[in-house]
Amino acid sequence: MATQSKLGALWSQYGRIVLVLSVCALLLHDVFGTHGYLDMRRTKREIERVQGEIRRLNKENAELSDEVKSLKTDPHKIESIARDELGLAKPNEVIIKIPQSQQLQSAPPKR
Repeated sequence: MATQSKLGALWSQYGRIVLVLSVCALLLHDVFGTHGYLDMRRTKREIERVQGEIRRLNKENAELSDEVKSLKTDPHKIESIARDELGLAKPNEVIIKIPQSQQLQSAPPKR
């Protein structure tokens, strides 16, 4: 019985301190732990960033698909690329190329 009274006295003396320290340790673990609040917030931001990147890539993919479709079906688009980028011309046409330095000088000033 003397042991129980010593244990009861110890618990009543240090029980609240142990309880408060345990609660503080649990709170620290919940906030700063491996799966704590800060880590979950960081993971959520990473997920949002990746989803934004996926949306951007899906949009770019759709634009490229449209361009591929137009290159396969639109003869005017093919002709435009052949003329502008490859410098090709139809038979009996003459292409006159103006150097870029002269193109900039002859452009009328904008108001």
